Amino acid sequence: MAALLIAVAVVRSAFVAQYAEVQPKVAAWAWPGHPRAELWLALTQIAQAARAGRPVDPNVLQSVADAARKDPLASEPFLVHGVQQRIAGNESLAAASYEAAQLRDGRSMPARYFLADHYLRMGDGPDGLRETAMLARMVPNGVAALAPFIATYAKDPKNWPELAIMFQSNVQLGNATLAALARDPGNSDLVLRLAKSQPRGTPQPWIGDLVSSLVADHEYAKAYQVWRRVAQVSGSADGLIYDSSFRDSAAPGPFNWTLTSSALGLAERKAGGRLHVVYYAQDDGVLASQLLLLQPGRYRLAMKVTGDLRNLGMLSWRLTCASSARELFKIPLAATTQDSFEVPEGCGAQRLELAGSAPDLAQALDVTISGLTLTREQAGG
Repeated sequence: MAALLIAVAVVRSAFVAQYAEVQPKVAAWAWPGHPRAELWLALTQIAQAARAGRPVDPNVLQSVADAARKDPLASEPFLVHGVQQRIAGNESLAAASYEAAQLRDGRSMPARYFLADHYLRMGDGPDGLRETAMLARMVPNGVAALAPFIATYAKDPKNWPELAIMFQSNVQLGNATLAALARDPGNSDLVLRLAKSQPRGTPQPWIGDLVSSLVADHEYAKAYQVWRRVAQVSGSADGLIYDSSFRDSAAPGPFNWTLTSSALGLAERKAGGRLHVVYYAQDDGVLASQLLLLQPGRYRLAMKVTGDLRNLGMLSWRLTCASSARELFKIPLAATTQDSFEVPEGCGAQRLELAGSAPDLAQALDVTISGLTLTREQAGG
């Protein structure tokens, strides 16, 4: 009989341990009065009351106190007490409660969250960011969830030393924070400054976000300067086509070629300064594109095309103003393609695209483009 009672107790304890946090009502049914079940049922009721904007039932708070007496090492009652003290305006007592909760359970995510929130609200950036960095390691998808939270505090220069330490020790969180900042073009200088804190050679996936946000804000010159800096492109900025010989596959878009490899077709660099294009002619779409910064004036585009020349008319080069999508020219591909066009005032950036237009009867096209040049014509020429 004693062995049977012990077995029942073990099963009930395991049942409560499994369901207390995710299904507290089930756990409370299995073992009424068990501190874990009692505690998590009370916490659920507190959350529901907060969501509904109504005061917490005193009996619920009494359940938390009862659970704390039964399980003095539990961290949750201290969290509840801390929240109560914060609502009452007693920040020092709230912080002490959160710290007590963390001492009892170093893996308590709520304890670290409330501590981080307290430190940051009190202006203690170093401690707040340190707690946040720890929390990001503990929470599933914590990096993505907490990066915008950290980004709000990255704008305060007094937090930069702690951010530098964080970026050194947690590259993933650093990149996520910079990506969150980069989505606002007004943060461009801040992003580049903070990026210096990253370990040398760190991949910087946020660069695309920063350049894209600047382009979307029509800050083309600044976007180009950022692109040149991160792409390590040297030489003078002449504003004409970059990599017209199709040799630089390292520099990213949009000021270098963005080439398609999809159900639409294939555009790829080939040795000898050539662009190989396969167009399946099933759908309309863009096979290659680049953002240009041409000054107002007249220009001439020229190239040679080899391969299947029977249906070249399906492909054409077109140029549009990036800010308005106004079409400046459309040149059908030919064996020797060349034409002149005018860039008007008020068109600060242009999008050059090699586009396919599918015919009624699909027939794949395989061509190679070489000798691509874009030159500015003299006035009156």
